[in-house]
Amino acid sequence: MEDNQKRKAMLKDSLGSDPSIEKNIPDDVIWIDDAFYVKNTRYGLYTSVLKNPLGANFLTGATENGVIEMTRWHLKCLQDGTLDDYTYVTSATMGVKL
Repeated sequence: MEDNQKRKAMLKDSLGSDPSIEKNIPDDVIWIDDAFYVKNTRYGLYTSVLKNPLGANFLTGATENGVIEMTRWHLKCLQDGTLDDYTYVTSATMGVKL
């Protein structure tokens, strides 16, 4: 049960504090890996939309194949619990007072 809660928390962190939700999912959408689909945005980019939580916009990129590849990788890392292995935070200081 602890692993399941950790995965849900990691997914929530990946989605951000206020995820954008797709309100109108087409009936004829093709679900990739039964987990997400990719839509073309009005700005010529591509966004992956998750099946669970339904309609949550996930990753955005310049090419459809790139978004598919990175969404699969990100979801796999969330499932395996290895996302922290690829995540780091650095501290940036400017050296001046603003």
